[in-house]
Parts: sequence; C-alpha cells; structure tokens
Amino acid sequence: MELRTLRYFVAVAEELHFGRAATRLHMSQPPLSRAIKQLESELGAALFDRSSAGVTLTPVGAVLLDEARALLDRAERLRVRVAAAAGAATITIGVLDGGTDLSATRLADAYRRRHPSVEVRIRETDLADPTCGLHAGLVDIALTRGPFDETGLSVRQLRADPVGALLRTDDPLARRDSLKLADLADRRWFLFPEGTDPIWQAYWNGGKSREGPVVRAVQECRQAVLWNGTVGMTVLGHDPTDGLTVVPVTDMAPSKMVVAWNEGDTNPLIRSFVELATASYRD
Repeated sequence: MELRTLRYFVAVAEELHFGRAATRLHMSQPPLSRAIKQLESELGAALFDRSSAGVTLTPVGAVLLDEARALLDRAERLRVRVAAAAGAATITIGVLDGGTDLSATRLADAYRRRHPSVEVRIRETDLADPTCGLHAGLVDIALTRGPFDETGLSVRQLRADPVGALLRTDDPLARRDSLKLADLADRRWFLFPEGTDPIWQAYWNGGKSREGPVVRAVQECRQAVLWNGTVGMTVLGHDPTDGLTVVPVTDMAPSKMVVAWNEGDTNPLIRSFVELATASYRD
C-alpha cells in the first residue's frame, strides 16, 4: 500500500467524484480509477459505492479515510524531521500563477535571512487550483488568493485587494471610472476548467453562472480579452498588457491574499512562514 495510492484515495474520498479528484491531483481519470481498483483488490473490500447517483464511501472506505489521513500526516512529519536531522530541511511553497509582488519579495528575503540552511522549493500552479497543490498534498504551504474550499486547512488573510473588470481599451465600458456587476451582465466572461473549486469559480464570476472561453493562466485571461472581447475580474494594480485596461467594480468584494496550510500541521518551518508572511504583507 503506497503513500501515493493513499493520497489518491483521500482525494476521491473528499471529492466523492473521480473527475474532480483527478483534476485536483493534476492527473487523468483512467489511471486514478485503476489505482483505486487496485487498492480495493489489495484490501479485499470495496471502498466506494458507485452508482448513477454518484460516488459514496462504504463503511470500509470511511475507516480507511481516517487512517489514511493520519498516516499521510505522520509520513510528512517524519520526512521533515529526518530532513532536518540530516541538515537538509526543505519546505515546498505553492504559489498562484502571476501572484508575485513586492510583498512576496519581502517575504522571500525575510525567510532566507531567518532560515539560510533551508531549501525552499516553489511550485507555481495555474488558476484552476487555488490551493496551489495543498489539497493534493503536493506542497507544505500555499501563498494564494481566496476564496476556496478550506476543508482540512488553516487559512490566514494577509491582505484584501480591490478588483476590477479587465477590458479591451476600445471597449465602451473602458471609458468609465467605475462599474457595477450589472453593467457586465450580458457579457461573456472567462471561465476556469471543469472541476475547478466552485467557491473560487463563483467569486471570479461575480456570483453568477457565466459563459465564455476556458482559461488556466493569467496570460490566457488577458489573451481571451484581447482576442474575444471577453470580460473578467482582476486585481487592481496588476499591470495589464498593451490594449487592455482595468476598471474598478464597486460592488464586488475585494480579493483576499491568504496563506494556507494543512490544519494541525506543527512543522516549525510552516509556523515561521506564516509569521513572516503576516509581517511582510502588513508592511
């Protein structure tokens, strides 16, 4: 029973949907399904009830979920302690595409000064995964934006940034000083891929169901506006490319910059990161 397979199982158990779990794990669905079937064969018991109504955990699956979570947590703690004892401590930080700013630079400098011997690994993820691999167990901590599914996570807000509509400069609405969501009701918006956290998708779509092209990265969002006249939300202060402008949207809640980590994780490198992040984004 490999730890990787247990991570696959936990993802399916939490999503109760093989497609969403595959998206969360950044893999295709067929190998995920095969891995779960192999695990069921090894255990000699079904872990999920599969029907036209969806996927549910069996009693055996519920027991394994509790044990798998504890085992994966223990394995991660073991990895960190052994690495620290060997003088090769590491921390993997997930960051969102296009998320670097002056505060992040201050944070990087502060963390390097405090932990000069720690190897910092950065994993940048696209806009389809707001937890930057945290839910999938691919990073230790995430520097990202909310809102998203916080199940099993601890989340601390660092800053709240106003947002605006990203538009072509020749768009009639681009001449306005500000907009409301109602002004954009009949427009096509850029969307995120199927399986993206619905809380995250709803926020960036202004709380409504929208239609438009699917994008994964900040640059794709900009190109969707340039080529298709699509509209979407972006943080004010981000420098748009030539041909684009940002108009403040006054009735949309600010975008929250947050740091997130696994609930109950006592890794001192994570606690230090949270402390320094709070100070860096407050300055």
